[in-house]
Amino acid sequence: MRFAARMKGWPLSPSTYDRKYPMTIYPRQTSPLVLEVLWEGAALKMSVLSESEFSSSVRHYGKIVFNAKDADRLSSEISSILNRGDRASRLDEAGISQLEKTGQLLWDHLLTREAKEKLNSAAGGDLILCLDEELIGIPWELLHNGRDFLCLTFNLGRVIRSVRRPSPLQQRNPSVRPRMLIVANPTSDLRSAYAEGVCLRRHFDRLQQALSVDFKSTQVTTLYLKKNLRDYDIVHFAGHCEYSGSSSRQSGWVLSDGVLNIQDIMLLSETAPLPGLIFSNACSSARHPESMVDETSQRKTYDLASAFLFAGVRHYIGSIWRIEDTPAEIFAREFYNRLTAGESLGGALRSARRQLIRECGISCIAWAGYILYGDPSFRFFRAASPGGFLNAGRWKGHKEKVLAGVLAGILLLCSICYATGRAYQGGSGIAFQGAQREFNAGNNQQALKLCSDILKRNPEFFMACRLMGDAYQRLGKRREALKAYFDYAFLSERQGRKRNMADAYIAIGWTYYNTGEYEKAQDFYRKAAQISSANNDKLNEAIALRKLAVWNMDKGNNEKALELLTKSSEINRERSFRKEHKYNLACDYFDLGLLFLNKDDLATARIFYTKSLDLFRRLKIKEGLSDFYFNLGEVYAFEKQYQKAMECYLRGLSIDRQKGNIASIAGDYNMLGELCLETGDTQGALSYFQQALEVCSRIEAPVELAATYHNLASYYLARNQKNKAKEYLRQAQEIYYSIDSNRYREIQNEIMALSSSH
Repeated sequence: MRFAARMKGWPLSPSTYDRKYPMTIYPRQTSPLVLEVLWEGAALKMSVLSESEFSSSVRHYGKIVFNAKDADRLSSEISSILNRGDRASRLDEAGISQLEKTGQLLWDHLLTREAKEKLNSAAGGDLILCLDEELIGIPWELLHNGRDFLCLTFNLGRVIRSVRRPSPLQQRNPSVRPRMLIVANPTSDLRSAYAEGVCLRRHFDRLQQALSVDFKSTQVTTLYLKKNLRDYDIVHFAGHCEYSGSSSRQSGWVLSDGVLNIQDIMLLSETAPLPGLIFSNACSSARHPESMVDETSQRKTYDLASAFLFAGVRHYIGSIWRIEDTPAEIFAREFYNRLTAGESLGGALRSARRQLIRECGISCIAWAGYILYGDPSFRFFRAASPGGFLNAGRWKGHKEKVLAGVLAGILLLCSICYATGRAYQGGSGIAFQGAQREFNAGNNQQALKLCSDILKRNPEFFMACRLMGDAYQRLGKRREALKAYFDYAFLSERQGRKRNMADAYIAIGWTYYNTGEYEKAQDFYRKAAQISSANNDKLNEAIALRKLAVWNMDKGNNEKALELLTKSSEINRERSFRKEHKYNLACDYFDLGLLFLNKDDLATARIFYTKSLDLFRRLKIKEGLSDFYFNLGEVYAFEKQYQKAMECYLRGLSIDRQKGNIASIAGDYNMLGELCLETGDTQGALSYFQQALEVCSRIEAPVELAATYHNLASYYLARNQKNKAKEYLRQAQEIYYSIDSNRYREIQNEIMALSSSH
């Protein structure tokens, strides 16, 4: 059983990546939803649209009666609740409950039924709030849909519609190697702000090739910033912010000799563009140390934000009240960790909110204090890791692999390399053959070393990147695998090798698939299908169709999956005289077996699994057999032939161990434990689940980790230890919170059922 992910749109071609600086500025990769809200008299007009719908000639909108006084009252009530926090900005349980209830009233009063339904069905993606300027005082981020706050449900960013006309500015074109300025504690009275800046500088010291960072703390004068601000792509400010009650144009950052105010900022923009991102992690001026949040907090924050935005800054992050020292540092650290790992601005911001909750608890309300103005789907850095670090996995049932990332297999590698004979000339080709032998023998680290040596001598030898990606996949190092595949794509495109580009896109898609980023996987599969079809590359076209079929099985669309697998198998059968097509026909049969197993048609599933195994054996290919044995074992388990099922599972585990396929071994142990649990061998189940947990702790395996937590919950439930079961269910739920709202709700229902049974 698989679980579906949401569609987000097309990524850019790898041609946009810069190989020397692998974290090059990287524009939007996703297609966000847009919640457009217009205030017209006594009503709000609104629509929730995809980006393509938003740009269409005709757009539907809904309408709801709007009572501005009620909205102001509820907004003021949220301010009052937030002000109940203690000196560490913590609310008690009653305060959090009141915050949720008031946020739910705002949800009820501000959104149409249609908007609510669309937002609930699309939870988890990027959401642009397109608001009239008069509506900025409403705490939209804290609207609550009955399950969670909007800023914890979506990667949220505000775009404001204003009657003011911005200056005709050319926005900054980011540098190939971005420059960042960290300004920390310029007034020398905020030790925590200095510590925050030092922490960020240390983080960025590891990225010197990708990012140039300047750190400034003492003697940061208004003249210094006026002269140098325009030299940077990203500016992080940690210090005091002055909000002038007499004139908003005098509000701004407090520096060592005065305030860099709104008027100064607007003047700066008249000669050259300002940075692309401003993160103002600032608190109120030292003259107002006890102030936290009031009805004007969001307006004050927007006054400063709008100055930067009207001056040409694309994205601005600011806090709407004073954030305590430790939470501010945690938030900033996690935000930049995520941003430089390739997440979108909105995704990094939401991840930072959630990290703050994990470390300090939901009661530490600093997570609610940040607002992003700008497109939340924009990415500043190349995705060096999967965009969402936790991801949806299977529940109990079919193996979480279907076919391993290396299922492209040695035949496919050989076929591709034959087609690119020029790459094999000289000693690099001989060395690569040695790396392949090590890989085939399961010596993945040695294969990586040999490939690395090849690339040092011959940086254009792209097939070494391909093999490195496969080795990293086996080792469970998916960030490294993704980087290797992107390098493979870049080199292939630079050398005009369309066939290899399609292969690279498929490998990238499969890596995203293995980490639960199903929407990104689909994007790359589709792109691979387009390229290969246009290039009459039937091999990769068939592979891309098969991968899309597996994606549709995850969506529960078995009929579409069957259609795609039929097309793929037709291509491969017509060309089965070629080994690589025969190999992929075996893969088609394998997935057809899985499809019919999902439909509980065990007899048909067995037929296709047998056909698959026959072809694998004739080709003497072992790469796919581990998955075959586990899925055949599933057939036996459904038929209650548990001994045969166990024999199949153990044979699959033996193959994975032989190949050093650590990423798959965690799933193997889960499957074995599930079988033991089903047969009443609870001690055997616990042993396998604990082994799965140990493997997950050594690799990047959030999917397998979530499955392990749920399996451990099942184990303790079987032993009637309900509290222990709830503990593991909550750990699984925490993972699914970020990646799959449906799975999150299902586990929540299980927890509630357990609670009610006490």
